[in-house]
Amino acid sequence: MPDLFELALNAHGGLDRWRQVQSLDVRISLTGGLYRLKGYPDGVPNTLMHVETRRIAVDVSPWIGMGTVGHFVPDRVWITDGERRVIDQRSDPRASFAGHTRETPWDQLHRLYFTSYAMWNYLNTPFLFTLPGFEVKEIEPHEENGESWRCLWVKFPPDIPTHNGFQAGGEQTFFFNERGLLQRLDYVAVGPAAHYCFDHATFGGLVFPTLRRVVSRPPSGPRVNAPTSVLLQITDVVVND
Repeated sequence: MPDLFELALNAHGGLDRWRQVQSLDVRISLTGGLYRLKGYPDGVPNTLMHVETRRIAVDVSPWIGMGTVGHFVPDRVWITDGERRVIDQRSDPRASFAGHTRETPWDQLHRLYFTSYAMWNYLNTPFLFTLPGFEVKEIEPHEENGESWRCLWVKFPPDIPTHNGFQAGGEQTFFFNERGLLQRLDYVAVGPAAHYCFDHATFGGLVFPTLRRVVSRPPSGPRVNAPTSVLLQITDVVVND
């Protein structure tokens, strides 16, 4: 295990603590230009996400109105009403993005899949990198805003839904400060993105960034002064053992 990886695990609460956890209940709002572009000017406002940590699964409520719940597992997304009846669903949801451009509007199941797999990744980082099939290595450090960040290159296995232009697997870069706290991650989602992390806080012995800002990342570097693609604001995390 690279020294940086171990430092990051410990900074975010430690692997021993993480292995005690079954799920997270997260109060969050997601807004920004990407959601507006896709037809959802309000994004995903003030919602409760139930995020499993032992398997890839997320429930989001409310989803399209009071009493509705959006459900995600890698090979299916579906929406239930207040009586737990399925009112919409899609198998193999990742395939439904084939042929999309940045301007292609999303239906509710596209929005559900993107939001759910992204948040499962974010909230399980860096601990998910200990799962079978991941490759990690420390690469050259990065200088930004007068700080030096250590960088971890991560290759995802194809069975983990993650950002990579909606292709299987893929590579991402994670930037950590001298304490091992996550400061930034670079990936390709709808386009190349730089995802900045702020305001880390401790909940149930685990450390999470409570404010995240995603901006576009052209070859010249992150457009930090450009409009925000996605803004993630977490107000509470309940850690369930």
